[in-house]
Amino acid sequence: MSEPMGTGPWWVPSSSHGKAKFVTRSNALLMAGIAGLVGAVFGASSSGSLFGHEVKLSSVSSSIERPPGSVADIAQRVLPSVVSISAESSAGGGTGTGFVIDSAGYILTNNHVIADAADGRGTIEVQLNDGTTLDATIVGRDSSYDLAVLKVNRTGLTALTFGDSDQVAVGDSVIAIGSPLGLSGTVTLGIVSAKDRAVTAGESAGDSSFINAIQTDAAINPGNSGGPLVNSAGAVIGVNSAIATLGSSSINSQSGS
Repeated sequence: MSEPMGTGPWWVPSSSHGKAKFVTRSNALLMAGIAGLVGAVFGASSSGSLFGHEVKLSSVSSSIERPPGSVADIAQRVLPSVVSISAESSAGGGTGTGFVIDSAGYILTNNHVIADAADGRGTIEVQLNDGTTLDATIVGRDSSYDLAVLKVNRTGLTALTFGDSDQVAVGDSVIAIGSPLGLSGTVTLGIVSAKDRAVTAGESAGDSSFINAIQTDAAINPGNSGGPLVNSAGAVIGVNSAIATLGSSSINSQSGS
């Protein structure tokens, strides 16, 4: 068993001999005096006067450079194309994410996000990035790939571009965008942790799909389903479909609340 590094309270730093060094009263007074002096200097200088003298402090510009290809730049380009999806039916409801694949109003998402509302059993609403809510209809869906295409009555939307997922390498940076837990426009950063990971997607035995997925450590939660996973160029290389949960023997999809 290893020896404890220190015997004093957690806020007291330990010495190399494992004994806590306590601050003496005189040292405490000295540090308090220094802290007071620093506060006085900053307080005085903010008013332009320091010990009766005029001073001019140099300051750093508040502008932040966000070069092309940065996470902020990619998020700014991708976010306008990502939508939140709400499906309601007599069996219940769920939320998820989707993204525009055609400016004429076509949106790609996971089949399990809208499955309960399919075949006329419910309604589907899509909320665009600008907050506009539109009714959506299902153009087609494939449970074997856990994908569905929706259509909204809106043109001029910004569609995302697709990359080549075959060119993805373990360690590549990726960004997941979606509406986890109903929080639309959420951006998380990670890397490709593994390729060709065998997972099961879908929320029922009849709608299960078995896919070779890209595994990422980017934070993905219920509600991210159907959202894009993009590479460092902002191109779509995958659709967020499943999350791993503790206490489960498999990786299952979860569409959200």
